[in-house]
Amino acid sequence: QVQLVESGGGLVQPGGSLRLSCAASGRIFNIYAMGWYRQAPGKQRELVATITSGGSTNLADSVKGRFTISRDNAKNTVSLQMNSLKPEATAVYYCNADVRTSSLSRANYWGQGTQVTVSS
Repeated sequence: QVQLVESGGGLVQPGGSLRLSCAASGRIFNIYAMGWYRQAPGKQRELVATITSGGSTNLADSVKGRFTISRDNAKNTVSLQMNSLKPEATAVYYCNADVRTSSLSRANYWGQGTQVTVSS
């Protein structure tokens, strides 16, 4: 019904920057919150940042001041600008969206994930 496709992951040196993007497509009536989560090896998935349709943001304390989340409601996209990256940011990053697909149906969707590796 709804697909989320991430792009922009890769290998970056400590202190570097990466920009992740996620595009939602399919049967979309409305998208409420969108966000990014990450999962490092051996750890649970954790919230990185979320943004409402109105533009209100919530960022994990560990990334405040370095990461920025933004979205384009007209294009159904969400982006995560990551600056001053640290090795502990290494993880698979997942896009998430709370989507209404009809007047009676609303569900939470995940992308397939994109690997971010911060290493020298």
